[in-house]
Amino acid sequence: MKQVMSLKNLLFWLACSSFIYCSCQKDEAINWNKIETLYYNGDIYTVNENQPKAEAMIIKGGKIIAIGGAEIENLASTNAYRVNLNGAFVMPGIHDVHMHPLEAASENFQFSLDENALQVEDYVLDIEKAIDQNESSDWILGWGFDLNILLNTPGDPREILDQLSSDKPIAIMERTSHSVWVNSKALQIAQIDSNSTDPSGGIIMKDANGIPNGLLIDNAGNEMIDIAISSTPDQSQNDYDGLVNFALPELAKNGITSICDARTYWKREHHKIWQRIANEDKLTARVNLGLWIYPSEDDNYQVSELKSLYQNDSASLLKINQIKLYSDGIVINTTSAMHNDFNVNLLGLSTNNGLNYIDESRMTSYISALEPVGFDFHIHAIGDRGVHEALNAIESAGSNSGRHRLTHVEYVNHQDLPRFKQLNVTADAQVAGDFSQPEHWHENDHLVNPSLNSNIIPIKSLLENNARLTLSSDWDVSDLNPFIGIQNAVTRAPQEIAITEAIKAYTIDAAYIMRQEETVGTLEVGKDADFIILNQNITEIPSEEISYTKVLETYLKGTPVFKR
Repeated sequence: MKQVMSLKNLLFWLACSSFIYCSCQKDEAINWNKIETLYYNGDIYTVNENQPKAEAMIIKGGKIIAIGGAEIENLASTNAYRVNLNGAFVMPGIHDVHMHPLEAASENFQFSLDENALQVEDYVLDIEKAIDQNESSDWILGWGFDLNILLNTPGDPREILDQLSSDKPIAIMERTSHSVWVNSKALQIAQIDSNSTDPSGGIIMKDANGIPNGLLIDNAGNEMIDIAISSTPDQSQNDYDGLVNFALPELAKNGITSICDARTYWKREHHKIWQRIANEDKLTARVNLGLWIYPSEDDNYQVSELKSLYQNDSASLLKINQIKLYSDGIVINTTSAMHNDFNVNLLGLSTNNGLNYIDESRMTSYISALEPVGFDFHIHAIGDRGVHEALNAIESAGSNSGRHRLTHVEYVNHQDLPRFKQLNVTADAQVAGDFSQPEHWHENDHLVNPSLNSNIIPIKSLLENNARLTLSSDWDVSDLNPFIGIQNAVTRAPQEIAITEAIKAYTIDAAYIMRQEETVGTLEVGKDADFIILNQNITEIPSEEISYTKVLETYLKGTPVFKR
């Protein structure tokens, strides 16, 4: 049923928008770091259990120096800058601890395919257009095909692209990033032929004669994209421009003040791009980088390189203090690691219960080597076996000093639910995508046992077992808007959670895994003033209206980084 905003909330939004517009005209010349600012007459949701609600707060030097009821106004100095919130709803800045902003915004990819395509012919015109528009490019790089469309199309996917171009390499990433579609020229450049073996965590799909058919699954596709990107002129500048001109403004527009880059390709020097932006004082969010573990790389070499990149300066908005690795693939590719076999052998493998990018033993070794340095692990785990093995690795590493988390957690065996609390492992879930909603759960019944699809992404069960829960977007796989994620989290019965828990998952609990819970995540005295002003009180409106929420202002350390 189509959802509409109530008249009350619409009028409130218009009133707040008018206030924000007026304030924009006055604030441009203000040095927010040097003045004292009083925000009063507000509806402030602090996420501080000791003082959940407030009406006013005073900010000085980027920090909250007072917060509470109307009496706080009397504590402001006579020359304080005063902002009447006119009853607007204020809350801590949003943390999104799993996203891919550099990849989402990079200008290295030249085109995207129609996400509503139903057959391969729908892709051909877009690809032809991209080839014509990029005649001078060494590679044609695109994004957004649906793997199932290619698997259900007669003939080899490679041949479809060969007919479009036989002399220019083409590589197109699947919309989930878990496979890549290439032509013969790309295979030739990558030296992939009938004698090639599958890389760790990847599959080179072949036809009946053993010839690669143009589909590279999981890490086999990642390695192809590495080759293509390395041949792209202005690669780093394209990534930089995308971050500065698109991604960072989008974060601020959506009220996001802290993020984790969930796959920092250090061999592509992604960390240096982030460092350049930080050095130029262009960061408008706190950023933790998750350095990527390359599955095919030598472990000793990789550990040494990663240790050298560790950076945890408390004064900097940018920290390089996390490691990202994949335990497994994804369900729709039948590469998520499952305890039992898939119902169909979609990829024609000799084993049919998924794959490991990094197996349990290697995970244990990496955690043992890098946790003492200060790294926290961010582990992609979707299948029930992948989740189980990742928890085993964290338990085996044994120090308990890390703030590790498993992300996606789509299938979790009930026996593993209590282990999150026992091992102090955070469950990081993404529920902004439509596929995560209950009406779509049984679309995978043809792949896995239907009983497993009754509680996909079991966020309620995890909380009932006292796990720490965070919610994130996985942008650009799912929508960046955190209020879609919050609405979905509170409406996905039987795995729905309370609005208060959803907000905690996007604020203080997420701040914990970024190791900044003493600095931000709640609005209280002594913490940095990372906060947002919204057009409606998301704790009181009907749950089906939460996704209509608009961010009116976003503040980082008391300084506005976005005003609508």
